Amino acid sequence: MARILITSALPYINGIKHLGNLVGSQLPADLYARYMRARGHEVMFICATDEHGTPAELAAAKAGKAVEAYCTEMHAVQTELAKGFALSFDHYGRSSSARNYALTQHLAARLGAAGLIEEVSEKQVYSNADGRFLPDRYIEGTCPNCGYERARGDQCENCTKQLDPTDLINPRSAISGSTDLEVRDTKHLFLRQSKLRDTLDQWIDRQQGWPVLTTSIAKKWLHDGDGLQDRGITRDLDWGVPVQFDGAPWRGMDGKVFYVWFDAPIEYIAATAEWADANGLDDAAWRRWWRTDEGADDVRYVQFMGKDNVPFHTLSFPATLIGSGEPWKLVDYIKSFNYLNYDGGQFSTSQGRGVFMDQALGLLPADYWRWWLLSHAPENNDSEFTWENFQASVNKDLADVLGNLVSRVTKFCRAKFGEVVPEGGSYGVREDQLIQALGARLRAYEQHMEAMEVRKSAAELRALWVLGNEYLQEAAPWSVYKTDPDMAAAQIRLSLNLIRFYAIVSQPFIPQATSKIMASLGCTDWTWPSELTSALDRLETGHSFEVPDVLFAKMTDDQRQEWAAQFAGERRDA
Repeated sequence: MARILITSALPYINGIKHLGNLVGSQLPADLYARYMRARGHEVMFICATDEHGTPAELAAAKAGKAVEAYCTEMHAVQTELAKGFALSFDHYGRSSSARNYALTQHLAARLGAAGLIEEVSEKQVYSNADGRFLPDRYIEGTCPNCGYERARGDQCENCTKQLDPTDLINPRSAISGSTDLEVRDTKHLFLRQSKLRDTLDQWIDRQQGWPVLTTSIAKKWLHDGDGLQDRGITRDLDWGVPVQFDGAPWRGMDGKVFYVWFDAPIEYIAATAEWADANGLDDAAWRRWWRTDEGADDVRYVQFMGKDNVPFHTLSFPATLIGSGEPWKLVDYIKSFNYLNYDGGQFSTSQGRGVFMDQALGLLPADYWRWWLLSHAPENNDSEFTWENFQASVNKDLADVLGNLVSRVTKFCRAKFGEVVPEGGSYGVREDQLIQALGARLRAYEQHMEAMEVRKSAAELRALWVLGNEYLQEAAPWSVYKTDPDMAAAQIRLSLNLIRFYAIVSQPFIPQATSKIMASLGCTDWTWPSELTSALDRLETGHSFEVPDVLFAKMTDDQRQEWAAQFAGERRDA
């Protein structure tokens, strides 16, 4: 049994996330966590709301609420949406927790003692219209590298180049749109990442099998231009982790907080500590996941994120942990994703385009969305959501292939043998061939899941479903029953066990539907079918079951057209 630590990029607190956010981190992380648990491994799956920085302040102000109260409310909303999508976090924390405050300040103190924090007088953009210094991400303009017109002052989302606000062409306030900006002097603390450049470069080179997307972005930041730059880790804001060390303010840093990108990844550790607190466990319970001197040396740590988060997780966060000089567990594998676009355009919170998590759950059950998003995950390239493709996938894969098989088998059995696994007959050549084919496909499915190849895993799972349908069509127990009821009974007995097999192996993708299947079968044994012959004989003769309700209703053309029109506009509260 392996020990696997899984973290998903933290969603911002400032509103409900869209489906592109979901498939870019949390959903594939959940897929992997569920699969690893199903294979018997010990899993710690951690996520949290990212609650600091200007986005939270502005969203709270727009809502007319104090920022802390707003964050508490939105954390509850995001928690419920995560449950709605069956995301199986062991803990869903908050970056505003006392644990994160203490750990962030502790790590900053360690970095300071190691000579890796420097006080820098710098010029920062001040907006006269807004009456405040503007954080880098709240200055927009044209990227000098690629010409993207909505680049932010910290990074261009289009080409991922790291930027300073003064690099932007035609800069403007993202808050008010004002161009009445001026540069003023201020002091901030910088993490001297450049001193760790060679260490980080060598560490990345030692990682085996990282996605090309992940390593290419990291190497670009390390070597392009002047290479890895020192990074400001404080901001002129009211909301955030105060710049303190061992309880005392850093001299000259009164009223400043740590930059959200410094404290947010630290919340992965802090949220695990929150998990221990919530379960009445001592510090040893969470430290065995994070401290290599306390048991974490045998942990495999996997992170899931969109490509825009890669630089901070391959460079800045590792620089924090390595620079501290303490034995923190570093990531072993980073699974990064491209972007999901929406029906011919961008699919993003900032532009308010596309279907958001709450809206999606209002239309259809979570498994419909889970299946489409995972089977079309933007792994090697950006992918695009279209209503036509979504309808085809729901109707063909879920309703016609899996749902139809479950319905036909259970209803036929009820009609001819009652709601029990029938006895009589023995398997023949066709059944043996099916078991052999299922075994080969299952091994391929397992290999893709182990490798976190999401789309290939979905394709193999669908192929497993197809094998069952092809067998049912060829065996035709409804015809065999007329001349050989015993053989038909054997075919149906195998098919009922096949349904259980499908429920177990499909659970990481569609957990709600598979729970319904297992409940209808009256089975609580979710043991992974490593040995296929015995797994397909688990439901013994005489075992009772119930015919389930329709698992997947087909999506109509009218629904598709209605929803396409409904979500073509802007999100009202994005």
